[in-house]
Amino acid sequence: MSVDSLDTARVVEINDRELHYYSLEAAEAAGAGPISRLPRSLKVLYENLLRHEDGVTVTRDHLMRFAASLDPEAPREEIWFSPTRILMNDSAGIPLMADMAALRGAMARAGKDPDAINPQIQSDLVVDHSVMVDRSASADAFDANLALEYDRNEERYTFLRWARDTFSNFRAVPPGTGICHQVNLEALARCVWTEEDGNRTLVFPETLLGTDSHTPMINGIGVLGWGVGGIEAGAAMLGQPVTMIVPPVVGCRLDGELPPGANATDLVLAITERLREVGVVGTFVEFHGGGLASLPLSDRATLANMAPEYGATMGFFPIDGETLRYLGETNRGGEHLELVERYCRLQGLWHDPADPAPIFAREVVVDLSEVVPAIAGPKRPQDRVLLAEAGARFRSEVLPEQPPLADGAATLDSGHVLRHGDIVIASITSCTNTSNPSVMLAAGLLAQKAVARGLTSSAWTKTSMAPGSRVVTDYLEATGLQKALDALGFQCVGYGCATCMGNSGPLPDDISAAIQDNDVCAVAVLSGNRNFEGRVHPLTKANYIASPPLIVAYAIAGNMGVDLLNDPLGTGNDGQPVYFRDIWPSAEEVADLARSALTADRFRSRYSNLFEGDARWKAIEAPRGATFTWPGESLYIKEPPFFDGVTPDVPPVRDILGARALGMYGDSITTDHISPVGTITASSAAGEYLIAQGVAPADFNSFAARRINHDVMIRGAFANIRIANEMVPEKKGGWTRHQPSGEVMPVHEAARLYAGEGTPLVVVAGRDYGVGSSRDWAAKGTRLLGVRAILAEGFERIHRSNLIGMGVLPLQFEDGTTRGTLGLDGTEQFDVLGLAGEITPRMPVPVRILRPDGRQEEITMICRLDTAIEVDYYRHGGILHYVLRNTMGNA
Repeated sequence: MSVDSLDTARVVEINDRELHYYSLEAAEAAGAGPISRLPRSLKVLYENLLRHEDGVTVTRDHLMRFAASLDPEAPREEIWFSPTRILMNDSAGIPLMADMAALRGAMARAGKDPDAINPQIQSDLVVDHSVMVDRSASADAFDANLALEYDRNEERYTFLRWARDTFSNFRAVPPGTGICHQVNLEALARCVWTEEDGNRTLVFPETLLGTDSHTPMINGIGVLGWGVGGIEAGAAMLGQPVTMIVPPVVGCRLDGELPPGANATDLVLAITERLREVGVVGTFVEFHGGGLASLPLSDRATLANMAPEYGATMGFFPIDGETLRYLGETNRGGEHLELVERYCRLQGLWHDPADPAPIFAREVVVDLSEVVPAIAGPKRPQDRVLLAEAGARFRSEVLPEQPPLADGAATLDSGHVLRHGDIVIASITSCTNTSNPSVMLAAGLLAQKAVARGLTSSAWTKTSMAPGSRVVTDYLEATGLQKALDALGFQCVGYGCATCMGNSGPLPDDISAAIQDNDVCAVAVLSGNRNFEGRVHPLTKANYIASPPLIVAYAIAGNMGVDLLNDPLGTGNDGQPVYFRDIWPSAEEVADLARSALTADRFRSRYSNLFEGDARWKAIEAPRGATFTWPGESLYIKEPPFFDGVTPDVPPVRDILGARALGMYGDSITTDHISPVGTITASSAAGEYLIAQGVAPADFNSFAARRINHDVMIRGAFANIRIANEMVPEKKGGWTRHQPSGEVMPVHEAARLYAGEGTPLVVVAGRDYGVGSSRDWAAKGTRLLGVRAILAEGFERIHRSNLIGMGVLPLQFEDGTTRGTLGLDGTEQFDVLGLAGEITPRMPVPVRILRPDGRQEEITMICRLDTAIEVDYYRHGGILHYVLRNTMGNA
């Protein structure tokens, strides 16, 4: 605490314990402004500042100016944020821990103590992104897939065991347990945290940063948290506060309650569409109002989970009685409930719809009673399609774009003629919906009714179910519903992200051949949150998000062109048509089952040994030592090259001269486009590299699993099969045109050629560059290809941060200027000027464009280094380089 402190430390007794806290009421009394009228999410952020006031990173001036954020016209305040803990999935978390290991190696090479590199706050990793759906629709699917997962990932898991045994404040949840967000929601989160601080015990709101964009799921339980790149999370893990601009908070008032027939997925898709229309990018969305009382916490978590899809940093639900009910139901009751309620009421964090509403930057009102059943697709989660119109819209909007398909041209081994619109994947998967008992039980009830009527899933549809936690299997089995799901091919294939992140596994050979040989528009339906091009499976052109019960219905229907509300799903065992309405479960049926299925004992039993793992996990023998010994011939794990040659001295920043465009892309280029996460195909550059190294295609695994091998990953950068480089309009995929030769070649080969020529690179793009998952490798791959700057019309929040974290400069066109208005075609050279002098946040940057005919044009772009600390990160070459040099100086 600084000498000129605001002095808000207070003491309260709860559960016969003397607890110290930093009082928001005392801050307001000291003249900090109307803190009591702040949105509750900003109150949590403000408490974080009070608790970390040190006169340097957090000053009295920061605290006195914070409430000005209530004025939408006021300049946004730059602040530091220090999270309570870090949450990681394995696809981002294992590479992050590899970066930590590489930092230790760099320290050792510099003659410093490698033990100085250590997590400073609680950091948890859940292995949930490595399971692939190789086996499905069989009783042994889970065991078979888990065995394959261990075989494929032995080197990664050996490294992870070393990290678990070596780093302090680091825990790992073994494979086959659940999805990180559901495990976080059901077991790890506490809402209110206590911590020993010298001779006192502090109490404060729990906060979180996660390496997955769907980290905001935890907002459903009132925990302030959002997704960041693993690069930024690594810095926070090492004790570096996160710099941010205080965001505007959009209030979303919920009125009424959901009508019969509508569920949490329908609500999510409706609000995603609505908030996308309103525009909430870069904001906190805070839900409030009388409608909260009708939403169980699982529905709130489902809605919070989709914050990236509606564009917000968070979708925050304040703590109330429903939060306490859920904590008790999930084995976090007892005295802890009194702590949560007393503290939240004391600090004005408790939600009571009768209280005066906070002051929001603006407000959106949603009437829950107007929500109707819907799906989303075929390419984006915000593209909602009413269920009543889904079949017709597919036939009128998607089918006309497909090439003619002759009858009999795509006949399968079974004799079925594969048609446009046939559903080849139907998967109940992802954190969004498998965490929600109401929609999972609804899926089971619908399956039970379907089986009773004699219906079966379509023979050409690959069915699978990947629950978010083992508790889901427990209650489905306890209610008898799993048996019906099994009968329709929805056996558990594993506990992980699976289909939603591209680990959908192979399709049968005859189906794959029929799709490829005849250019069939095959369809996937999944209960996920992402359906971007090329993500779910390389062979599915159209991908739709739907609720779990709708996934079961579509698996039975078999084709996307079916009108579920009016066409029969099939013929029953009595010879009569069976309609969707005949087997749809009522809300009462679902609620009755939920009351009996969910108990604290069930959660207590499942999470009592969360970190232990099975016999295979326990049998892994990890190396010992403060630094990791990297296996020389591994094709899975190689020492990350990012810290090679780093010295304590900060290198000078120079202008970027004579740069060429590696690629030129349109709007909404996703991190899936930039750095694929799913299956590695034999025809891809990464696949060809692995084959050349002696790896059979069956053993490729996924891009997510090979993220600690930069030789594989660099070949996947800008190489998604659906990405369209405007420099090569005649081809889709990872191609570019080398300049000035004009030769078309793979992106990574062009980058290697440019590097040999000493030519720096840029990427030119449209709006919303880098939307999608918070994927580090979208920035790491960009850096390793030699790209020095991204010239775009706008950036997604996390990816912009990741680019800076890797030392890549984000530059934004001024309004009205685009690659189109400039007439760019990729033959130009670019000079980025003004970097060698003083760099300031969001300064104007001159960019000179040199055309092949000798013409020159200079434009001004906006430097998207938004804060002073981001300037420092860029000057150091990246955020972890900044932390490494600071640690070298202190070790």
